[in-house]
Amino acid sequence: MSNNSQEPSKAEVQTTKLNKMPVPDKQREEFADEMVQDAKEAFGKQQSKNQE
Repeated sequence: MSNNSQEPSKAEVQTTKLNKMPVPDKQREEFADEMVQDAKEAFGKQQSKNQE
C-alpha cells in the first residue's frame, strides 16, 4: 500500500480539532451530578415503598 500524499498522517488526524475527545464543561458536570442525586432520591423512595 503506497502512502498517498493526499491522506493525512496518523499524527495529523490525532491533532485535528474535530477528532479530539470532547472535554465536559462545568455546567454539564453539575447537571449530571444533579441527575444522579435525583435518581438516588427517586430510587431510594421507590425501595422504601416496596418494602412496606
